[in-house]
Amino acid sequence: QVQLVESGGGSVQAGGSLRLSCAASGRTFSNYAMGWFRQAPGKEREFVAAISRSAGSTYYVDSVKGRFTISRDNAENTVTLQMNSLNPGDTGVYFCAAVYSRSDYVTRLPRNAMDYWGKGTLVTVSS
Repeated sequence: QVQLVESGGGSVQAGGSLRLSCAASGRTFSNYAMGWFRQAPGKEREFVAAISRSAGSTYYVDSVKGRFTISRDNAENTVTLQMNSLNPGDTGVYFCAAVYSRSDYVTRLPRNAMDYWGKGTLVTVSS
């Protein structure tokens, strides 16, 4: 089992920044690729960003490229999502998720491929 706990959500005005963190415990963190997903009100949960097990590879959905940065610290068992230039379309509950991975390469992660999920943290961006 891997337990994931997100933090760092909040309310911000358009153009602002937030930094989300996800703390992992349980199994060996460095065996897992990590992803961030978000779910806006009334919409399905969608992929946002991913990072490979040793941080050798990252992947972003087009709508956040150049604004969001995913990183991880395997010594601290954390993964972070730095979000800049936020807009109201970024509003939603952000979830951290983990999937067991044998390679240090990552691409878009399917929602139903993830092994473990956190409970989410709410991000609200006002115009």
